[in-house]
Amino acid sequence: MRVKTILVSQPEPKMENSPYSKLIEKEKVKVDFRPFIHVEGVQAKNVRQQKIDLNNFTAIILTSRNSVDHFFRIAEEMRFKVPDTMKYFCQSEAVAYYLQKYVVYRKRKIYVGQRTFSDLVPMFKKYKDEKFLLPSSDVLKPEIPKVLDELKLDWKRGIFYKTVISDLSDLRDVYYDVLVFFSPSGIESLLKNFPDFKQNDTRIAVFGNSTVKAATEAGLRIDIKAPTPETPSMTMALQKYISDVNKQ
Repeated sequence: MRVKTILVSQPEPKMENSPYSKLIEKEKVKVDFRPFIHVEGVQAKNVRQQKIDLNNFTAIILTSRNSVDHFFRIAEEMRFKVPDTMKYFCQSEAVAYYLQKYVVYRKRKIYVGQRTFSDLVPMFKKYKDEKFLLPSSDVLKPEIPKVLDELKLDWKRGIFYKTVISDLSDLRDVYYDVLVFFSPSGIESLLKNFPDFKQNDTRIAVFGNSTVKAATEAGLRIDIKAPTPETPSMTMALQKYISDVNKQ
């Protein structure tokens, strides 16, 4: 069956020439964006209840832009002046670049991984005597505490924000040829919003092994999968699938 409409369960990219723009232009498909989940900040009093005193830490581990925003939000709410000596360990260049929103980049001690959390291991080993704070969501990849524990670092996790299922009730009678998911939380949101969801001819596209697992356990048929050696990005996987089915 031909693909004409796609719903991506994420916010619309802010860049003008995003890969989705090229997909729309090349394949003449309609692509809508709608976050199936969103983030809500935890109050400073809830962070205090986790026995977290920001004065006790010499290094912050930042895994996402959300962790950056909510660390500095909590610091402000607690009237904590982040010292210039604070070290920042950022999972990726994108996170490190985003940090400039809050600190003068060239005057700070910032250590950057390539892409995955494990890329930070050599830097953690070099600075293993620091006291690390990990500001995170209530949902955390198991790999992260595993890496930190194996290195025997002095670290503490703080839940600074929560992942919340968005209300999608206005989409109840809207049909899309393809639904695109990037996290298990997105799959959970679909089933919470539409407990009677029947897949029928709807194609499901998923990114990442954890999302594949969640979709499979939910009894969904996966039609498009990324990353693969042939299609390392979701837009490439969509492009390949659509060009194959639409020319039939």
